[in-house]
Amino acid sequence: MNYNYRYRLEPSDGLRETLDRHRDLYRQVYNHFLHRLNHNDGTTKYDEINQLPSVKKWWTDLTDLYSRTLQNVVERLYNNLSRLKDAKDNGRVVGQLKWKAPNEYRSFTYRQSGFELKNTGGQTVLRLSKIGEIPVRLHRELPDDATIKQATVKKEPTGEWFAVLGVETPDDPPEKPENPKDIVGIDVGILKYAHDTDGHAIESVDLSDERDRLEREQRKLSDKEHGSNNYEKQRRRVAECHADLKRKRRDFLHKLSNYYAREYDLVAVEDLDAKGLVELDGNSRNRAGAAWGTFLRMLEYKCEREGTHFVAVNPSGTTKECAACGMSTDKPLWVREHSCPSCGFTADRDWNAAWNILSRGIKQLGAGRSESTSSESQGDSDVRTRAPLSSTPVETALPRGTHSVPAKRVIEAGSPTLKERTASAVSE
Repeated sequence: MNYNYRYRLEPSDGLRETLDRHRDLYRQVYNHFLHRLNHNDGTTKYDEINQLPSVKKWWTDLTDLYSRTLQNVVERLYNNLSRLKDAKDNGRVVGQLKWKAPNEYRSFTYRQSGFELKNTGGQTVLRLSKIGEIPVRLHRELPDDATIKQATVKKEPTGEWFAVLGVETPDDPPEKPENPKDIVGIDVGILKYAHDTDGHAIESVDLSDERDRLEREQRKLSDKEHGSNNYEKQRRRVAECHADLKRKRRDFLHKLSNYYAREYDLVAVEDLDAKGLVELDGNSRNRAGAAWGTFLRMLEYKCEREGTHFVAVNPSGTTKECAACGMSTDKPLWVREHSCPSCGFTADRDWNAAWNILSRGIKQLGAGRSESTSSESQGDSDVRTRAPLSSTPVETALPRGTHSVPAKRVIEAGSPTLKERTASAVSE
């Protein structure tokens, strides 16, 4: 299996200058071959890579760069071109690859060779060819049987440097069960971030204080003279605010997706076009802040890692359709309860949608179901409206029978605290 581990680097001032110089040279190489691509017909990735030795003869600064990483720059250009072509083939309106400004090219990659993670005098360092040894803040150990396949060095807008290590382990992912028993459907939203078929409503993470701070720092930035030292200092403060928002949001999404991937055999979600939803008029800021696309991507790869079925279903009509009888009923967004005029089934709007998502996921997967769950899928409204399960998907410290889970109490699934609380709730 393949994993990525991200660590903070702690380079000296001299190493920072070297890293920045190498990063900018790689950027210039990218722009050089982009220019060749735009002005020469019939260029290919491998032909351009073969041009590098001749380019080094007149561009002597390139001799300071590691050759394999230099080749990766050309590969990066043509990979970007391939993704652009795929988007165009799928009917999207696309432009052309753009020239990279100094602040837009932030990373470079060592593959297979040119790097080594080692311990020197009790300090873990990452040795990069042509650069040197950079201290690493190794906050978690790599698996003992892991082989590091590549190292990507990246500079964040805050000025911090990170290393993303791509590792490979010999173990295969667990086999997915043929007849999943622990199943769940998840409907994502804004008022409640996630509402699942077990009756749990996970509140969105509260980042209002962080957004207020960001807006204050942005207003201060607008008063600075562009390009001045004060402007650069304030720009970094704004970047730190953005980074703080991103870290807290991703921490919440990692922990929530980790829970669902570990605790269930099948997870059904909507196949949302997150980018398209953000581009719709009205409330786009909240939709962007919800980061549904990021959550679904995290959930998908973690389900693969844990041997859990991940099924993305067509989202059309999941809110309108009655989970008990299948009758479709239009309802405006402000109506938060589903009430079927055909069969009389009533439920929370999002819970009803989650059941529809689960039903579609089971049908799409073609999975068998246990006797207890099959009775729920046959439109039995008494079963559907029963009280949710006693255990909650995250550690909440809420009274028994309370099922709205504050985001701030989400802790990593599988932790000792979660297991103890879940066990005590079941024993009650």
